[in-house]
Amino acid sequence: MLLESLNPTQLDAVTHTEGPLLILAGAGSGKTRVLTHRISYLLDEGLASPDEILAITFTNKAASEMKDRVALLVGPDSRKMWVSTFHAFCSRILRVHAEKLGYKREFTIYDAADQVRLTRRCIVELGKDPKRFNPRSFHAQISAAKNQLMDANDYLRATEGYIAENVAEVYDLYQKRLYENNAMDFDDLLMQTVALLEVFPEVRERYQRRFKYIHVDEYQDTNHAQYRLVNLLAEAHHNLCVVGDDDQSVYSWRGADISNILNFERDYPEAKVVKLEQNYRSTQTILSAANAVVANNASRKEKELWTAGEEGERIRLFTAADDYAEARFVVSEIERLERAGAHLRDVAVFYRTNAQSRTLEDVLVREGVPYQIVGGVRFYERAEIKDAIAYLSAISNPADAVSLERIINVPKRGLGQASVGRLLDHAQREGITLYEALTEAEEAGLSGAARKACARVHALFEGWRVAAREVTPSEMVEAVLDESGYRKELVAEGTVEAESRLENLGELVNAAAEYERVEPDATLDGFLQEQALYSEADALSGEGRVTLMTLHNAKGLEYDHVFVVGMEEGTFPHARSLDEQNLEEERRLCYVGITRARKTLTLSYARVRSTYGEREYQMPSRFLSEIPEDLKAGSVPGVSGEASRGRGGWGGALGGSPSRRMERPGKAGVQAESLYRAGERVRHAKFGVGEVVEAERGRVVVRFGSEEKVLVPEIAPLSRA
Repeated sequence: MLLESLNPTQLDAVTHTEGPLLILAGAGSGKTRVLTHRISYLLDEGLASPDEILAITFTNKAASEMKDRVALLVGPDSRKMWVSTFHAFCSRILRVHAEKLGYKREFTIYDAADQVRLTRRCIVELGKDPKRFNPRSFHAQISAAKNQLMDANDYLRATEGYIAENVAEVYDLYQKRLYENNAMDFDDLLMQTVALLEVFPEVRERYQRRFKYIHVDEYQDTNHAQYRLVNLLAEAHHNLCVVGDDDQSVYSWRGADISNILNFERDYPEAKVVKLEQNYRSTQTILSAANAVVANNASRKEKELWTAGEEGERIRLFTAADDYAEARFVVSEIERLERAGAHLRDVAVFYRTNAQSRTLEDVLVREGVPYQIVGGVRFYERAEIKDAIAYLSAISNPADAVSLERIINVPKRGLGQASVGRLLDHAQREGITLYEALTEAEEAGLSGAARKACARVHALFEGWRVAAREVTPSEMVEAVLDESGYRKELVAEGTVEAESRLENLGELVNAAAEYERVEPDATLDGFLQEQALYSEADALSGEGRVTLMTLHNAKGLEYDHVFVVGMEEGTFPHARSLDEQNLEEERRLCYVGITRARKTLTLSYARVRSTYGEREYQMPSRFLSEIPEDLKAGSVPGVSGEASRGRGGWGGALGGSPSRRMERPGKAGVQAESLYRAGERVRHAKFGVGEVVEAERGRVVVRFGSEEKVLVPEIAPLSRA
């Protein structure tokens, strides 16, 4: 019964139980079904008990879905399995063994804003100017180093230059301050867990013995730290099953390393490889287009998506006069789909960068079409929510100086920056925490009023710390909001913004209550960990709204009707991605966008797009030309006389290939090769003198200083220098 619903390749993956297994799961090929059925099969066959199975995913939503689906197959025993995200798994391990690394078990997990704030403090503490040494940039480099399992000394050895030396110095102090605050950042959860397993053989052997079967979803998105963690755990049994699609590896900028999946057979020569190529989501036309585009990449495992379903509509191409015309077209098509019976929740518009949403939003608002944006301000990044979480974190972990510093004077209590600075200096001199320094305000040199404020704050937190052991997380949130004066101040403000912030805080109480409903032994620490590991994808609304998002955010989602806008060279593929390696990732991103569509796919291109207030001519994305002509409805024409009069359209005399000629009004099209050659010096009216990097028919890539521009030589004001 369990195996009857599987196709032959899915069955092969499910029933291969011994040794390493690589499942190359094409988009929409039922990988979650395979994973859940494989776990159920292992349990049914008595090959493992539930607590001997580990399954790691990348989002809480995916982990929750996997738990629910396994529970339907095997019943309540599924609760004993370890199914979680990488960070939640590491946090669970570290809560047990933190003392071995010198931490207390109740360590705080710092989110992105806390991390940047602490980085800035370290920069200032070292006597450096945060305006010169950007804290956000420095932390990004520290994070990248941690993903590579490099400490400050390793980083310094691996990099060169003045900035690198400063980053290493800040990194070293940053790590010391984290330790003093009994805190870890997200990267530490991985790095410290790897260190725990490598340094303490008894811990490593305990978990190697425990997890007889290990499953990792989205393996193409793993970074080096995650790769090392997984392979350490799998050393004993070698029963490592990884599921992923190298054609959907689009997160190198977040540290993901596609070589982890491409080299799996090198790491495990005995590995079995199963390709899931039958798609259950999209029409064959959409799949054929995706196959054709991604086939142009050299670094990939060959596979061909297919479906037993219908051929489907051709992919529609639209040429707009400019970005506003493009937005008007997209919105009019959404309205047409809705009139034809489509639900707005089944419609999505994808773009390469967040900035492209502005014109779409303008038109959607004007036309009264409801929409949601994925990638805006996230719930847990809103100031009032971060304030409330900071209160709760300081209650849970008094050593957490970053959280306490954030809200020590929120609402205002007479503890300004100068007073807090004295407290911090005193704490550092005496080797105590900021929380302990509240009881030594006089020794810290604070005035009488500030000393009284310190006593009041300390008394508040002492009361809350006692209450936290007796009340639920939702009751704790309510108590903090009331007794701190935070809610009272917002009510007194009486503005629309204050009302919205109060509603957000009400939602935080709802989140705590929801956590209590699913977690019988709910604690404040557990709630804080849940929120620290929360991701925006987990809260995606499915209500009756059109969804707007970047192509990166689209991964893992699917919609009946998909629009991809801004299909222009320099926009998509992005101008920063013109070298071979980055271009392949851009192409994979295009593949991801195409395969999100179930029924219809529309790709649009604007002849003119506004950039930094300047209207610039564009040329069609090369990805449009990589889709076979027989799969397209309409084409992307060159700039013809008709086009120059501001009309967009479905068709044109020329095909949708960027390699076709681009015509200027009143002139015959001229091939780029006859005008410029790589290495030539050229002059642009706006960008100045540059060097031709690449030249082919209809396009020329020119480097101006450190920036490269893709230009249409027949249109651009370009001449030899």
